[in-house]
Amino acid sequence: MMAADEIPLFPLNTVLFPGGLLPLRIFEARYLDMISECMRQQSGFGICAIQSGDEVGKAAQCFSIGTLATVTDFDRGEDDLLRVTVRGERRFRIDESWVESNRLQRARVSWLEEQDSPLRAERQPLVEFLERLLHQADAPFTDMETDFESAGWVAGRLAELLPFAIHDKQRLLETDRAADRLEILYNELLAEEIIR
Repeated sequence: MMAADEIPLFPLNTVLFPGGLLPLRIFEARYLDMISECMRQQSGFGICAIQSGDEVGKAAQCFSIGTLATVTDFDRGEDDLLRVTVRGERRFRIDESWVESNRLQRARVSWLEEQDSPLRAERQPLVEFLERLLHQADAPFTDMETDFESAGWVAGRLAELLPFAIHDKQRLLETDRAADRLEILYNELLAEEIIR
């Protein structure tokens, strides 16, 4: 683990992996302020899956492992909501968190090392399956840079695109080694006879 930092948190009913893109619609004042602050400071914020509670209103209880997100694109929609696309950068563990007076959550986090590895040749069926998924996907997946030789990148995109329950995606995010994440996905898809 690397040294600790303090970041704002954005609890969501989704899991973002390093290298992933996620479109967001921002309408709550606390998150509009957070996005503005992050863009001014050229910093990121933590996206963590909600363990209990809701995205809107009172502060939700998050899982302790999340992903730092940075804004890659933004605009105002016709409904006057701020639309941003964020990119997952690196995983973190929440060491301590608190809620500020504006109901924004902040946390002191430790950065987790990403243990990536090259994709093994016998896992090529996962790449072929992912290519089919990406071909059918909507933005932002259609515009993203690909890295089909990285076990971490392939595992992250499969986990984001497949309809797994949040706790299953969270379990994958909490798995330190990318090769282990890929094996979990490979075995699951093999058992479901989605790949051969």
